[in-house]
Amino acid sequence: MSGDGKAAAWARASHAAALFAVDPAGSGVSLRAPPGPARDAWIALLRDYLPSGAPMRRAPLAISDDRLLGGLDLPATLRAGRPVAETGLLAQADGGVLLLTMAERLGGATAARIAAALDAGEIELARDGLSARQQARIGVIALDEGHDDEERPPAALLDRLAFHLDLAEVSHRAVKERPASAAEVAAARARLPSVIAPAKAIEALVAAAARLGIDSLRAPLLALRVARASCALRGADVVDDEDLAVAACLALAPRATCAPPIEESEVPPEEAGDEPGSAKNDADPKNDNAQPREAPAPDDLIVAAARAAIPADVLARLATDARTRAPAARGGKSGAALVSARRGRPLGARRGALREGRLCLIETLRAAAPWQPLRRAHAADDAGLAVRVRADDFRVTRFRERRETTAIFVVDASGSSAMQRLGEVKGAIELLLADCYVRRDSVALVAFRGKSAEILLPPTRSLARAKRLLAALPGGGGTPLAHGLDAAGALAESVKRKGQTPLLILLTDGRGNIDRKGAADRAKALDDALDAARRLRAPGLAALAIDSSPAAAARADAPTRKIAEAMNGRYLKMPFADAATLSQAVRAAAPAP
Repeated sequence: MSGDGKAAAWARASHAAALFAVDPAGSGVSLRAPPGPARDAWIALLRDYLPSGAPMRRAPLAISDDRLLGGLDLPATLRAGRPVAETGLLAQADGGVLLLTMAERLGGATAARIAAALDAGEIELARDGLSARQQARIGVIALDEGHDDEERPPAALLDRLAFHLDLAEVSHRAVKERPASAAEVAAARARLPSVIAPAKAIEALVAAAARLGIDSLRAPLLALRVARASCALRGADVVDDEDLAVAACLALAPRATCAPPIEESEVPPEEAGDEPGSAKNDADPKNDNAQPREAPAPDDLIVAAARAAIPADVLARLATDARTRAPAARGGKSGAALVSARRGRPLGARRGALREGRLCLIETLRAAAPWQPLRRAHAADDAGLAVRVRADDFRVTRFRERRETTAIFVVDASGSSAMQRLGEVKGAIELLLADCYVRRDSVALVAFRGKSAEILLPPTRSLARAKRLLAALPGGGGTPLAHGLDAAGALAESVKRKGQTPLLILLTDGRGNIDRKGAADRAKALDDALDAARRLRAPGLAALAIDSSPAAAARADAPTRKIAEAMNGRYLKMPFADAATLSQAVRAAAPAP
């Protein structure tokens, strides 16, 4: 980013801070920036703009529901012998701001609770024998420290944040501009209730959001709030085109998913058909028949302002199909998630027997505390127990862990070009094995040729063993495609029984010529292959079919495409694949964490 670009980014961010401080309740900011001087300066600027005494609470990443929403104060309850409520962080931030650190890693459940508070402006506490409503009129600042587009705060939270800012490349040298003083922001905050937004302005924001490919109805509502705050900050009472342009730049442009074409203004037919001297006569103010040029529609102005705020490289990506880009590889286990009773990431406590998980002592005491006076009054014995716990009070902790992924390569080793395809697969497997030390994945290899298929490489992480077995991989003969898919399915079932997540990668030209009985019948071989592929669809295996035929790009009805559709997998045309490209495609098809 150039120096001018950094200055423009800071100007937008500081302007957004002022507008957010004018109307913070129920809105928010997603600020993508690593910890550093630029982010600290923006937070300090926002703190200066907020009302004096407004709370600013910082929520850690692993915050519990009790700390966020409030609940039973266990020590006070045990001392008093009656339920005593504890105020949560959302209620403590009422009238101020909640700072979410590392928001890109925020859990979906926590994001949903914060989103509900943003929508309602209050939280309803109904747990642990407590029932209460607490005000939570908060603004949210989501501090995003992600490094790529794959690391973003939860969509449910982003959809409710008016401003999406990026200061990732802004240094402290660009932190100079201050769009307004604290007194001006305070005056705008007092003027905001009297600001009027005409119906045409609202219609223009909705139309502009649709043209920018924004499918969320909250986006134009948030843009309207930004426009009203901009109007109040200017000292005006009615929203005009300038305020709509500010809303387009700060609220709509970051959400755009397509780049609308630039429409040139149409020339009036009177001008196009007149004589050379008639245009001059039409422009004469004394000519009563002169037709003034029609002013552009408000939504056109909003879209133009949004286009100007979107960087050129983002416009280029929006103009193309950004969905075709392969997602970035992620470290750690990439298999499917499952609930575990003993290990993994804690999911919270719930009622259950001790055999169903680990006992959560704090939650167990919390569940038993409200019932102590009643249980003491009806106790048959006089044991003098400090806390009386029943079986219904037991709370156990559940965990979520990631299964290990096993990539099963199903390789067509038949024909004269087998050696070239096998060389590509060897290189891809070696690249994947090198990543296994970080990703903790395994790789297996199934080859089919002649009249049968065999498992040449069982699931392994050993690079030396893989190279040794791959070096002895033969080629030539017929193409028993159905046998290869059947063998891969059996291996995938074995992998699943071990608690791992199988990923099937089929590399073939789809020209099977050996059926399940070993006879040379091309039509029957294709039917058997499709039947084997449909059997792989039933267990829901993640699959990728790579067409290695040189003519794959010119065939809309390629046999490999039919096999991919039959097993509900992805189809990839790769007539000239190299090892690196194949390895990247395999990572893209892996189950998302």
